[in-house]
Amino acid sequence: MTNNRRLVFPALIAAGLLWGTTVPLSKLALGWLAPAWLAFARFAVAAAVLLLVANSDKVRAACRPAVLASGAAGYGGSVLLQNLGIVRTSVTHAALIVGATPVLIAIITALWHRAVARPVAWAGFAVSLAGVALVASGKGGGATLAGDGLVLASQLSCATFTVAQARLLRDHDPVALTGVQFLGAALAVLPVALAEGMPAGPAGLGSLMATAGLAVCGTVAPFTLFAYAQSRVAANVAGAFLNLEPLVGAIAGAVIFRNPVGPVQVIGGAAILVGIGLSSLQLRQAGRRRRSSQPIGGPTAAATLASA
Repeated sequence: MTNNRRLVFPALIAAGLLWGTTVPLSKLALGWLAPAWLAFARFAVAAAVLLLVANSDKVRAACRPAVLASGAAGYGGSVLLQNLGIVRTSVTHAALIVGATPVLIAIITALWHRAVARPVAWAGFAVSLAGVALVASGKGGGATLAGDGLVLASQLSCATFTVAQARLLRDHDPVALTGVQFLGAALAVLPVALAEGMPAGPAGLGSLMATAGLAVCGTVAPFTLFAYAQSRVAANVAGAFLNLEPLVGAIAGAVIFRNPVGPVQVIGGAAILVGIGLSSLQLRQAGRRRRSSQPIGGPTAAATLASA
């Protein structure tokens, strides 16, 4: 259990950093593939990799209609919306709006499990969402309100899926479960991709490498690491590490894509981070109280986190 506990947080940090590459890589890959085709390519490759390395018995156990449907909606639906949004907005805007995901997870967790958040937590939620509104209000770098709205809708879908995912992870191997869900996502977006028309060949090596990087470094690795960690901690604990994603993406947008970052975006990004900090105070304080009151021989720290 000690070894598992030590691996959880490095896994979450690595997942957050790798996910930070997805918006920039998607922007590059969308220069070749249409949104649905990119989602299909991403999940088809990722599913093939995971289903090959996963235990076959565990894959059969996870291969159920409910699991395929959860992958279709949670992965396929959210990433398709995100791709549609990235086409219509800047990398920096998309990456900063992704910063609202931990707050959305916390809100959905509170509503779903009827948890009563303290006023400081709700203040944090409001500050973060206000920050998203500030980020979306800026223009330049190809950003549009419609694109920002689609990215925000994708994160709402993703947050709902993350909270619901905890129940499935109790009964299935994380790698096998994720592989089957990726298969469900690929199958779900394929009809939409076919409606977009068959894609042409890649315009250059860059777009091909971006697509491959998105499938492996932006999908297989982080989703598997996150599923492994989420099977051992609560959704709102795991969700806090998603804060790394917008920071990496926003820096890439400003440095690589030369997206303009004005005072409004800086204030909005800072508001998102401040709000996340405020909303996580209750979680950290609750964790400290539970650890201090834990008797000798009681539940492990991992179990304490899982019940937070």
